[in-house]
Amino acid sequence: MMTAPTAPTTTPSARTVTVTVRYFAGAKAAAGTRSETVALPAGTTVDDLLAALAADHGEALARVLAAASFLLDEVAVHDRSLVLAEGAVVDVLPPFAGG
Repeated sequence: MMTAPTAPTTTPSARTVTVTVRYFAGAKAAAGTRSETVALPAGTTVDDLLAALAADHGEALARVLAAASFLLDEVAVHDRSLVLAEGAVVDVLPPFAGG
């Protein structure tokens, strides 16, 4: 007798988080997009996200990320070891002149 497959004990949302990344100015040009939604393993830090973005978009964005500032849910990121929560928004703010 065959039994029905059992459902996984963990849901996909328990293993991943979805984060929105918004790019501004030179970061937007380097990424080739204004924003993107990224699915990441649960426990991903800001530093992990930045490494993944650099790997996905290449050297131009990697250079911008190295000099950029970041906001996590509209708060300046001073600790890149912060773990990203489901639905987080990360803003990439490259340095700019003027003002």
